[in-house]
Amino acid sequence: MDSISLLLNGFGTALTPANLLFAAVGVLLGTAIGVLPGIGPAMAVALLLPVTYGLDPTAAFIMFAGIYYGGMFGGSTTSILLNTPGESAAVVTAIEGNPMARKGKGAQALAAAAIGHFVGGLIGTTALVLLAPTVASLAVDIGAPDYFAIMVLAFVAVTSVVGKSRVRGFASLLIGLTIGLIGLDEMTGQARLTFGSLHLSDGIDVVIVAVGLFAVGESLWVAAHLRHKQAEPIPVGRPWLSKADLRRTWKPWLRGPLIGFPFGAIPAGGAEIPTFLSYVTEKRLSRHRDEFGSGAIEGVAGPESTASASAAGTLVSMLTLGLPTTAVAAVMLAAFQQYGIQPGPLLFERESGLVWGLIASLFVGTVLLLVINLPMAPVWAKLLRIPRPYLYAGILFFASVGAYAVGGNVLDLVLLFVIGVIGFAMRRYGLPVLPAIIGVILGPAAEQQMRRALQLSDGSLTGLVNSPLAIGVYALIAILLAWPLLRRAQAASARASSRRR
Repeated sequence: MDSISLLLNGFGTALTPANLLFAAVGVLLGTAIGVLPGIGPAMAVALLLPVTYGLDPTAAFIMFAGIYYGGMFGGSTTSILLNTPGESAAVVTAIEGNPMARKGKGAQALAAAAIGHFVGGLIGTTALVLLAPTVASLAVDIGAPDYFAIMVLAFVAVTSVVGKSRVRGFASLLIGLTIGLIGLDEMTGQARLTFGSLHLSDGIDVVIVAVGLFAVGESLWVAAHLRHKQAEPIPVGRPWLSKADLRRTWKPWLRGPLIGFPFGAIPAGGAEIPTFLSYVTEKRLSRHRDEFGSGAIEGVAGPESTASASAAGTLVSMLTLGLPTTAVAAVMLAAFQQYGIQPGPLLFERESGLVWGLIASLFVGTVLLLVINLPMAPVWAKLLRIPRPYLYAGILFFASVGAYAVGGNVLDLVLLFVIGVIGFAMRRYGLPVLPAIIGVILGPAAEQQMRRALQLSDGSLTGLVNSPLAIGVYALIAILLAWPLLRRAQAASARASSRRR
């Protein structure tokens, strides 16, 4: 009950006219910046840090939280409409959202994303209020073998359900893992696949890879086919969700936070892993499994709800342990230190007003996101009325601007278009893009956790399976791999028995 009374006091702080204005400004800025590929919420918060020197700390953090939530939602807009993820957490949304937009259901996909963000944010922030100390204590106990097992699960789950061929799925994953190897080895400092380039020593930013494979690869693919047929604007469709859409989306909206919030609270890659797992889960549970890959609304609703809840989970570790699990949380930690405040177990006691005002502002920002963006869905969808040659020329322009903004280096543009050609070739030969993206995002982290686990066990492979959680995850992986084979054997035996009759 103490948490509830403190939260009510926080609402008293967050709902003052000035703080409400800062929340609205943060949400609008975050949405606008999230729409631009390559310029995510972390960069927005970092750019605005100097601007907030003269602000009250509570007002500054309320605006930062609005930017965080708005940035995550803004990334889904271009993912759905232009197949261009504005933020790494929005990569999964492009898989089903963009095919929906091409079929004239862009407004419905945007509405499903907006409501998913609202539901995920509401449930995730409620869990932040009620479960922060418990989740934080559990996160401390999770070790390197557990993280590695979870990441292997993400690899296997995605390659097993995306695309028509497991072999092509694993080939795509191998491409992503190879790109993820580029740069200096974090443990030994040895250069890998840098070809003597100092710029490649830091690796290739995941935003450049995501935008290259999705946006540039898609633009090249469309350009190759527009030569053979007349380009027509994509239809916008009706600007609301039907009863059938609501029946298909309410369960994914509610399931998303169950996956997103716990993963957000542990340092295992931010919103990327849970959104991938949410997509896999929805494909497994959906009655419309045949629509996945060509525009299933569950594939938008679930991951978007998951991403929003993951953002709330991220704040658990940041506020209670001082442990940032995403780039935005790391920038916000720097902002706390800028004001002479150290997040950790004592933060809730020493800065109670600030913390609970910040948490209350998350509820306010979630509502503002829905109020602002739900009516905007049909307006955003009208972008699709632009003739496709102009539309994809614009995508290439903004993709180039976003890639250049990541590091301010011309070589990033070269890398963007090289990776775009790889994305085009993957489409040409039927390789799914998603496993490559997850390989780039999680490959380096998985390697690091595996090596840590092996170091702790003096090189023994038993170090990878020395905890109940790791054993449970590997058992789940075995089931995922064996299940299609078992079903195939069962079908073969059924056919054999029917022939005997």
